Amino acid sequence: MTVEEATPTAAPLATPVPAPAPAPASAPAPAPAPVPAPVPAAAPAGIRRRAAGDPVKALLHRHRDLCERAVDPLEIAAGLEAHGITDRTAARFRHRDVFSLAEELYARTARTETPGAATGLLPREVTGGPRALRGLGCALLPGALALGAAAGMPFAATAAALAAVAALVWPGRAAGGRFPWLAHLLAAAVAVWAAHRYGTALAVALALAVAPGHVAAAAYASRARRRLAASRALEDFADGARPLLAGALLGFTAAAAGAAAVAGAPLAQALPLALLLFLTRLLLRHGAHRGPLVAALALALVPFPAAAPAAAAGLLVQAALALSRASAHARP
Repeated sequence: MTVEEATPTAAPLATPVPAPAPAPASAPAPAPAPVPAPVPAAAPAGIRRRAAGDPVKALLHRHRDLCERAVDPLEIAAGLEAHGITDRTAARFRHRDVFSLAEELYARTARTETPGAATGLLPREVTGGPRALRGLGCALLPGALALGAAAGMPFAATAAALAAVAALVWPGRAAGGRFPWLAHLLAAAVAVWAAHRYGTALAVALALAVAPGHVAAAAYASRARRRLAASRALEDFADGARPLLAGALLGFTAAAAGAAAVAGAPLAQALPLALLLFLTRLLLRHGAHRGPLVAALALALVPFPAAAPAAAAGLLVQAALALSRASAHARP
């Protein structure tokens, strides 16, 4: 018997089986996902305007005096333009142009009285009544004095020249402020100096041109006011106002040429002076600044043959710019 046979064979080692893991404790159920809150519907335009502030109300408060004095939306539109508000600015107030913005301002302005029937679209000097008669009488007075000058009455030429200036450049909306009468005194000096230099015939020609100038200025104001009433944008009014000014100037120039022919005055001296005084009347009556007027009238006093034509040309440029604005045609 061998040793290997005597030694018993060792039993194989058993592989340990891991104990089953204890069952995990029951986990809490997951919380339900939060339900999103309903999105509120968009607020109406009126509510959004009140929430963000009412810009038209702020503008109404800023220009309350203008809105309370106005008798129609056109005056408000002209006043807004004078304060620098254009159609592009009106878009910030949710309006397509200044005219629609003025209509809202006019509708939202509280008034204690209704404007009278005399406040219509036409300017006051062409609506009839005593004021229109006084204006016509002042326009005819220089012609009567001119007849006296032609008859050889002493000092009639100077009186006719002064009356012509008084009738042509009577104070308009530009009167007031510092030195309100400076432009009128310079206009009188221009007429008297011209009559002294060129003789009685020139004074008579200027005096005879007053009545046509009065009619041309009144007709221009009336047509410009109607154009303003029919316009829906500032650019639209400006495009239509320039031909009206050109027509008024051509009509007056033709009448002044006829007056110079009747009086026997040379056209080279009579027409520039008559046109200068007529442009001065238009600019003063429509509220233009007096600075360019004073400069042009002072230039006309220079004893140089081209002084009066240069002054008239300068005022013509200013008139083309100033009288194409709606603010120039608001009532005084």
